[in-house]
Amino acid sequence: MVQNSVRRIAIAVCCALTLTPLAGARAQREGGNAADSIKYKYASTPRLDALKAEAAKEIDAKAKMIQVMVDQVFSYGELGFQEVETSKYLSGLLEENGFKVERGVAGLPTAFVARWGSGKPVISLGSDIDDIPQAGQKPGVGYKDPMIVGAPGHGEGHNSGMPLNIAAAIVVKKIMERDHIPGTLVLWPGVAEELMSGKAWLVRAGVFKDVDITLFTHVDSDFGVSWGQSSSNALISAIFKFKGSSAHAAGAPWRGKSALDAVMLMATSWEFQREHMPLAQRSHYVIPDGGDQPNVVPSTASIWFYFRQTDYEKTLAMFEDAKIKARAAAMMTGTQVDTVMMVGSGWSGHFSRPIAEAMYENIKKVGMPAWDEKDQQLAKGIQRELGVADSGLAVRPGRLDGPLPENRRTGGGSDDIGDVAWNVPTITLRYPSNIPNMPGHNWANGISMATPIAHKGVVAGAKAQAMTMLDILLTPQVVTDAWDYFNNVQTKTIKYRPFFAATDQPPIWLNENIMARYRPEMKKFYYDPKKYDTYLKQLGIEYPTVRKIVP
Repeated sequence: MVQNSVRRIAIAVCCALTLTPLAGARAQREGGNAADSIKYKYASTPRLDALKAEAAKEIDAKAKMIQVMVDQVFSYGELGFQEVETSKYLSGLLEENGFKVERGVAGLPTAFVARWGSGKPVISLGSDIDDIPQAGQKPGVGYKDPMIVGAPGHGEGHNSGMPLNIAAAIVVKKIMERDHIPGTLVLWPGVAEELMSGKAWLVRAGVFKDVDITLFTHVDSDFGVSWGQSSSNALISAIFKFKGSSAHAAGAPWRGKSALDAVMLMATSWEFQREHMPLAQRSHYVIPDGGDQPNVVPSTASIWFYFRQTDYEKTLAMFEDAKIKARAAAMMTGTQVDTVMMVGSGWSGHFSRPIAEAMYENIKKVGMPAWDEKDQQLAKGIQRELGVADSGLAVRPGRLDGPLPENRRTGGGSDDIGDVAWNVPTITLRYPSNIPNMPGHNWANGISMATPIAHKGVVAGAKAQAMTMLDILLTPQVVTDAWDYFNNVQTKTIKYRPFFAATDQPPIWLNENIMARYRPEMKKFYYDPKKYDTYLKQLGIEYPTVRKIVP
């Protein structure tokens, strides 16, 4: 038995060539400062090295499964809270592979929690699954070419993260079963992340109460990880509804009280205040209800805001200020503030240094995918189309990023993984399935997401994810250090408080009407892997399709 074990280790070490030769040395050489900053260094063992190499080889063997998962979820193209087909598909795959699935978690119909194993450590794997309104786009086409005009689509790339986690979990589960390694794997989807209204509900429901470490994944154009205070902003999403009284807009306008007037005055007052707000704030709004038709004084109207600032207190202050403006707008128009509803929220992320440094070492071992000429042609084609530098795809892993100094936090996006990160040691693995210099939340961000670019990036990310899971399972000090950092650094002076009140409930009705409008037509484009090798082939798209360069 000893001889067989030694032979298995030796064979697996040889298979480490699948981790891209010299990738680690290249990353060290080209990102020396990042590597030099590593504080937590964990000694490896021949057994751990062998298992990592085995896991990487097994991920390569699942490349076809990964391609099918990525393409399938891309074809569903579902908005937040309406990820019905996506949730059914992914949870079904996990059940088929031995996980016990609980659906409808935290009052979210499309949320689920899949568990396998027993004992400690408990490793949580999550990634978002929703997409972007009006971002539908044919994959592999380097210019705007929607399958259905106006339909939603994966213009953020959220079709790829859960396939990455599932592939990594299946591979690590197999190793744990064979080698009798204790531990529990927990997989969950990020529902309605674009609405910032998923993870806070999962936290409130206790999904993470027994979790030791969360490894989150998010699509990017680079391959990296960071620790400490992130650049993201905290966020509150709120809808303000006004109530007036209708009248004939021409015959007797004096008898009406326009709720739309109140909406516009609230928006105008907010615009005048922007000049006096700190640089880091971000705030934006849409008007979901502006009345019914011009000849009727609007008796109802609503305005939907996103308020963003660097922390809980500053974001909450923006929300309270908006309430004052809403009341003032109602007074000026003789209307009423009917409802103020918080429909989304999220803390700014702070990520675990010990876990990030362990993940970074594995990213260097894996290295970037081997992009071919067609991959680079698609990337450069869409970059030229958008008028940005045609640098193509990145060929080197990203650096290990540390905390952003407070004086350099000048605002930006948000992600509700922050709520998870303030409850359990967490990191976000960025994996290279997208194209650099895209605008974000746009059809252009979707063109790579059911192509070899996405598939290769997910394979690379799944290797790093699986290898870091093995670090956590076989090196107990990683968990110990992660919780020491969490308790004595991250949360030493800052304690998590949810933005939502205890009585608030998930706004699961959001996006319902949009999906009801487009889903019947979108179903015609669902991927059928039994008939077609790839989604590109099903759609009849030649890869890549880009505009020719005119001299």
